[in-house]
Amino acid sequence: MTVSLEQLRRCHIAVDLGAARTRVYVKGCGLVVDEPSVAAVNTRSGALIAVGTFAEQMTGRTPDYIRVVRPVSGGTVVDIEMAQRMLRHLLGEKLRRQLRRKPRLRAAACTPHDSDPLAQRAAVETLIGLGARRVELVDTLIAAAVGCGLPVEQPSATMIMMCGAAATQVAVLSLGSIVTAERMPVGGNAIDHAVLQYLRQQHQLMLPSQSVRPLQLALRGNGLNSRGPASTEIHGRDVVTGLARSVQVDTAAVRQAIHAPLTAVLDGLGKVLRDCPPDLVADLAERGIMMVGGSALLPGLDQMLRDATGMPVHIAERPDVCSVLGLGAMLEGRIHPMVLQPIRN
Repeated sequence: MTVSLEQLRRCHIAVDLGAARTRVYVKGCGLVVDEPSVAAVNTRSGALIAVGTFAEQMTGRTPDYIRVVRPVSGGTVVDIEMAQRMLRHLLGEKLRRQLRRKPRLRAAACTPHDSDPLAQRAAVETLIGLGARRVELVDTLIAAAVGCGLPVEQPSATMIMMCGAAATQVAVLSLGSIVTAERMPVGGNAIDHAVLQYLRQQHQLMLPSQSVRPLQLALRGNGLNSRGPASTEIHGRDVVTGLARSVQVDTAAVRQAIHAPLTAVLDGLGKVLRDCPPDLVADLAERGIMMVGGSALLPGLDQMLRDATGMPVHIAERPDVCSVLGLGAMLEGRIHPMVLQPIRN
């Protein structure tokens, strides 16, 4: 772990700035913010018009003078000023007033595994702009493992797969630290793009970008598996005529389109297992893989991992909020590390 649990217990607020959603946990209050990482700006005046869900609904529907921006990309803050403005509005005046009463406000933030110093600095600057006097950085993989209840501090192997919007991270943890890890630049956005490309090329159908994820989740419930219906009806816009049209889509073909960009994830997973000590691999064969992150619910991903590795694959109870809940557990002091005392001769 990058910081000690004692330092984290002194923090008052935990922030998970993700490419898809921003989540804030306040000590003593719980999860207070869970909104899309989106902001809408008036380019004429520079005023912030909307943030969160309302701003996301504006995507693709705005006039020329309104720009919808995402200040976080791939787990990294790319626009510090806009990220600060977005966070201020998401927190609200009442909560910000409560935080300002703290004499020395401390904050904790999640950072992707092996993030470079510039990305870490951007996260720190974002929270300092909100009034934090000190910012502690925690690896997203460790926070997510704690949040989904894995025995991170025990001397046994646990494998976690963080399926984010822009990237997928896989790690093996033992004794509270990462033994080996890999980060692949393939996430939910790449899978969304694969579905859009398939429908455009094979059926000359265009879907709004906001409807791709609900479509995938609906297919998951309606049978995007080998035992489900052979086809399903999808509504969209014809590429040639521009008119609304419905087509019957083969679910097996959609499943294949989703699996195509995931080969890089399987390669990264294999590399982690090859670099892992044999004793820990034996533990993993029994415990399996725990999937967290918003993209963990994508159809067919868990079964694909079972077929490729032969290991059990589990999806966390609340996979999308595991990271921030793990940070919150550390802030509240609910995590007790295993203390290893030096042996005296």
